Amino acid sequence: MTRIERLPAPRIVPDPADPRLTERVAGTDQTGAPVEINVPVERALTLYLNAQEIVTMMTIGDYPEYLALGYLLNQNMLKYGDIVTEVEYDDDLQVVVVRTEHHTNFEQKLKKRTQTSGCAQGTAFGDLLEAVESVALPRAELRTSWLYQMTHAINTMPSLYLEAGAIHGCVLCKEGTPVCYTEDVGRHNAVDKIAGWMFRHNVDAADKILYTTGRLTSEMVIKTVRMGIPILVSRSGFTAWGVDLARQVGLTLVGRTRGKRFIALAGQERIVYDQNLDYVAEESARHMRKGERDD
Repeated sequence: MTRIERLPAPRIVPDPADPRLTERVAGTDQTGAPVEINVPVERALTLYLNAQEIVTMMTIGDYPEYLALGYLLNQNMLKYGDIVTEVEYDDDLQVVVVRTEHHTNFEQKLKKRTQTSGCAQGTAFGDLLEAVESVALPRAELRTSWLYQMTHAINTMPSLYLEAGAIHGCVLCKEGTPVCYTEDVGRHNAVDKIAGWMFRHNVDAADKILYTTGRLTSEMVIKTVRMGIPILVSRSGFTAWGVDLARQVGLTLVGRTRGKRFIALAGQERIVYDQNLDYVAEESARHMRKGERDD
């Protein structure tokens, strides 16, 4: 059982050596030769809010408490002013229960929903857009020197992606330094873990940058705004609705961030171009992800 206390925020980085997160699987390669590779695991995690079953998520299984809190916050089931009394996780049952001081508005109107590991999350609730319309994002700046520093650090850090592939990552950064790096089979899970970590440790969002390996979709924009983070960066591309929402709410949106290149499609007024590109290296082929050459 984990009781909710405001403790100093630990720095979180991927642990590709954790045996719980990958499995060795035998197969054959293109020549018919036998091979063994590491693949990420998927586990079902059922989330309860007080006595109400909310959703069953497919996840790699690390940081279930952060994932539960972040999911509820990013789906607007928990408000940031709600008092969470405890988070209880049972590893044998693969169940996590978030308990609040008072019942929430969602407990009577939610039915069980199942969230798959696919990139399209089917549990976006209708009031999320309304919830972000009233958010005023903090003033902040994005120095290009920070951008290149953080993307280099993220790309070269040991990770499950480099170990096994088939995984998404999200990273919370302060200036050019990663402070919380989470991975999961769905990018929505990875960002929810960061939201839960921030809530659990009362981390200020005003001076942070959120980085994702996935596309800059409306879902990612909404979650970033819900978390109060003013800058969202991706190594991948954009969707039109994601760009439109970012412009509406004043979020800085930077995509296709690889090597020296990036494209900003919203909130460009926050960017300070202080980096001499002659001193920025191109990204190595090892860190390219599937489909990026055509993005």
